[in-house]
Amino acid sequence: MEETKPLSDLSAEEQRVLGSLIEKSRTTPDYYPMTLNSLIAACNQKSSRNPIVNYDEETVTLTLNSLKIKGLISTATGGSSRTIKYKHNLGIVYPLVPSALSILCLLLLRGPLTPGEINSTSARLYEFEHIEEVLEQLTKLSAGESAFVKQLPKRPGQKEARFVHLLGAQIEVPETETQVPETTISQPGEALENRISKLEQEVEDLKELVNLLMDR
Repeated sequence: MEETKPLSDLSAEEQRVLGSLIEKSRTTPDYYPMTLNSLIAACNQKSSRNPIVNYDEETVTLTLNSLKIKGLISTATGGSSRTIKYKHNLGIVYPLVPSALSILCLLLLRGPLTPGEINSTSARLYEFEHIEEVLEQLTKLSAGESAFVKQLPKRPGQKEARFVHLLGAQIEVPETETQVPETTISQPGEALENRISKLEQEVEDLKELVNLLMDR
């Protein structure tokens, strides 16, 4: 199989910062662009992230500088606050519809995902009508020489293939050997797991709102 070259060459840190900016532009638009402190908190969230990281201020600052050089982020000031705030330019550099941008955001923050996983976790970013719409966007994003995503080979026992973004190399988080056979017997618990994940995300959002209010 011919190796697909990355569309861009973003480091793991650049992917996390860019993904966090895209996510918050959709989920908390009233507090976007983002301050440095709120962006650090978004990068280090313990929910909706894979892998979990613990970036310090220096790491995020250096990453923002490198993304700015690449034209993928810009700064914003004004209003009653002189605090520098940051916003992504991915939708400008690569004109993308909101549904496609949301898919890339999820892949940047969570790693490889199946169409079903994208459909079940995208509601806060974009409300897909049905999984066929997800598949349609994945097909468009994976087409041509300048593809944004590619499909990975199916794992043994998996019904759906996973998709991965092509914005840079990424570290694959290994799964334990017991996870594959458990897939078919753990389906009834997926709804509960999704609810727990959603509640965790809401807690993180509340923490972020508190930080944003303190920054004002």
